[in-house]
Amino acid sequence: MDRRAFLAAAAALPFALRVEASLAQTSGGTPLALVTADTESSLVAVHLSSGRIIRRLATLPGPRSIESLAAGDVIVAHTNEGAVTIVDGRTLRVRRVLRSFGEPRYTAMSPRDPYAYVTDSARGEVAVLDLPQGRIVHRVSVGGPARHLGIDASGRALWVALGTKAERLALLDLADAARPRLVRRIRPPFLAHDVGFAPDGRVWVTSGDRRAIAIYDRRTRRVVHLLRGDAPPQHVTFMSRTAYVTSGKEGTLRIHALDGRLLRTTRVPLGSYNVQHGWGRILTPSLARGTLCVVDRRGGLVERVQVAPSSHDACFVMTA
Repeated sequence: MDRRAFLAAAAALPFALRVEASLAQTSGGTPLALVTADTESSLVAVHLSSGRIIRRLATLPGPRSIESLAAGDVIVAHTNEGAVTIVDGRTLRVRRVLRSFGEPRYTAMSPRDPYAYVTDSARGEVAVLDLPQGRIVHRVSVGGPARHLGIDASGRALWVALGTKAERLALLDLADAARPRLVRRIRPPFLAHDVGFAPDGRVWVTSGDRRAIAIYDRRTRRVVHLLRGDAPPQHVTFMSRTAYVTSGKEGTLRIHALDGRLLRTTRVPLGSYNVQHGWGRILTPSLARGTLCVVDRRGGLVERVQVAPSSHDACFVMTA
C-alpha cells in the first residue's frame, strides 16, 4: 500500500485504530501492552486496540515489575529470585538474565542515555544497567530499602522512595549517567510510596500511609501543594498536562490537572495499583483480579482484559 492509500484507510478507522496505524507506519511495528502474569512465570502481550491476547512469553518465576522504552528494551524484575530479565521489545524474546541482585524492585529508563536504573531494596542500592551491553556497570548506596523511583525528562535527576512506606526520599544527580551521585535525603510530609516527575518539572510523591499526594518544587525541594488522595498506597503517571493516580485498595483512577485539580475519577478493578502511560493510553493491571484496564487520556475505560490470575505491572512495547 502506498502512503496516500495508507492515510486514506487510516482516516476511516476509529481513533484508537488510527493511532495504531500511524504508529505502525512510523515504526514498522505493532503497539502492544506487555503485562506480568505473576503466578504463571510469564508475560502476556495484549493488542492495544482490540484487547486480544496475542502471545505469552515464559520467564523466571514471579515477574513483578516491568518497564520499557517504547521501541526498545524491556526490564522485568523478579524480586524473590534476585534477578532481572532483559527482553527485546521488538521481538519479545529474552535477551539476558542478570542474577546479581538482592531484591530488585522497580526500574527507570534514562530518556537520553543507554542506561536503566534498578532499585534493590535488600541491598539499599540503585544499580545502573548498561542496556547495549546487558550488564551492571555501577551501584550506588541510597541508605534504605530502595523501591519506587522517578526520573526527570532530561535524564539528569532521579528520586527514590526508600521503602513502601518511606520515611525518606533519596535524591540522585545523573549528570554522569553511568555513575549516579546521592545528593541528599529528604523527609516527605507522610510515609511515601511512589515518585513521578510531571511534564512541568515538578515532582509528585504519593502516600503509602494516608489519603494524600505531595507536589514538590524540584529546585527548592519543598512541597508546593498537598492534595487529597484515595486509599494508600497510590501510584502516579503522567501524560501531556494530566496526572493519573491509582488506588488499588479503593479501585479508583483519579485524573488530575498538573495544578492538582481533580478532573475525573474512573472505577477500575480492586488491586489496580501500578499505572503506566504511552501512545495516548493509560494501563493499570490488577494484582487481585488479573485484569488489564486500558484507559484513554480523559479517563474513559477503553478495554478490560482478563490476562492472568494476578497481574502486578504493565508497560508498552512496539513489536517488529
